[in-house]
Amino acid sequence: MLLQSNIPSPGPSPEIDPTFRRDVLSGLRQRERTIPARWFYDFRGSELFEKITALPEYYLTRAEQEILTEAAPQISSTIGARRVVVEFGSGSSAKTRTLLAAIEPSSYVPVDISGEFLRASSNALRLDFPHLPIHEVEGDFTQPLALPSGIDGHARIGFFPGSTIGNLRVPDAVNLLRAIGSTLGGGAMLLIGIDRIKDRETLLAAYDDTQGVTAAFNLNLLQRINRELRGSIPVDAFNHLIRWNEDESRIEMHLEAKHTVRFHIDGVPFSMAGGETIHTENSLKYSLREARLLLRAGGWRPIADWTDRQEYFSLILAETNRPNLAP
Repeated sequence: MLLQSNIPSPGPSPEIDPTFRRDVLSGLRQRERTIPARWFYDFRGSELFEKITALPEYYLTRAEQEILTEAAPQISSTIGARRVVVEFGSGSSAKTRTLLAAIEPSSYVPVDISGEFLRASSNALRLDFPHLPIHEVEGDFTQPLALPSGIDGHARIGFFPGSTIGNLRVPDAVNLLRAIGSTLGGGAMLLIGIDRIKDRETLLAAYDDTQGVTAAFNLNLLQRINRELRGSIPVDAFNHLIRWNEDESRIEMHLEAKHTVRFHIDGVPFSMAGGETIHTENSLKYSLREARLLLRAGGWRPIADWTDRQEYFSLILAETNRPNLAP
């Protein structure tokens, strides 16, 4: 329950990201408190996520890397050489190396919201691909972005690995796919990772590892709020909580208050009762048919797909929809 105050809410300090402040304050005022998952990814959050991808429980990265490695010749022949690769949410660009080696792109454009992590990853990639032009774009790829002028006139392929699309509810995912299409322009292709529906035990373990890395990743969001938004949240008063929502076919990640807590964020007071949660992330799972329908709704026509040996994960290649001239 939000504590009411007669003191006007102060405006954002100059050093505070106003969008971050708005999302956190408005999210915590809701009846069902929530903070968008994109705010996980400060430098520390990005580091922790890279550790998550190497955990034994986290099958997604291994499954997708298996697909990229084994299907590389087919992917290359279907895509063709000399396209510009634009990666949305590039992170460490670890899996990207396999794709870049396979398709001989004309240049690479990594897009990420964490500028410091983006630049460090790009510099590391330049050591492996010294002749490949790399143009970093720091920004929120959920909105249409202006790409570097140096890639004008080149065919483009978007690379969206890791099942990030699953973090969004279906209407938002459709809007994001349309935004990606707008960013890439006509004649583009998209290679996207989408996680499949599977048994509940495997899914829960992937988001609640025994080493506690995912818990640290989730709790780091509160530490970021304290640091960047002048927060006073008692981080040790919260638990990392995972739920499987059968009706929505999604894993939900929450931060649960262990007991009643009171805190301020940039001067605004809040209170939470024990057992109340802040919903921090969704991870929707799709059948192959549902994934194809999602892409079509977002303006993309699937043309090929691959899966790993356990059929845990899908990698789908799509192209921008052509006008339908049928009556």
